[in-house]
Amino acid sequence: MHEWALAESVVETVLREAGGMRVIRVDLRFGELQQVDRGIFAAALADLAPGSGIDPSIFAIEVEEARFACRHCGRSWTLAGEGALTEEEREAVHLMPEAAHAYLRCPGCGSVDFEIAAGRGVLISSIEVEDREPVR
Repeated sequence: MHEWALAESVVETVLREAGGMRVIRVDLRFGELQQVDRGIFAAALADLAPGSGIDPSIFAIEVEEARFACRHCGRSWTLAGEGALTEEEREAVHLMPEAAHAYLRCPGCGSVDFEIAAGRGVLISSIEVEDREPVR
């Protein structure tokens, strides 16, 4: 399960970036194409974060909708509706987002020449620390 490794990386990155300051909020953005199971990720945080001194309840997670943009006609679309994928196709795209080109076509012109404009990756959007001297 990649959620556990992801949670471990997020906690390590937050601690490094906080520089010893007490962390009071972390905003995360998960791209829809990553298919991160939020329940498993939360369980991993609950297991990992307390040992690091971080309260797992301070993590706020937003899912960024996948959006595609056709290079041929300029049309944009999402996976909702016109760009729907089967579960098997979603899994393939999750493992390798560029595989979207094998399963999707522009709903406007039928081209496979499109870019993944949003909805990829995992981003720590912000880390808020307590306004005081670092704890050493």
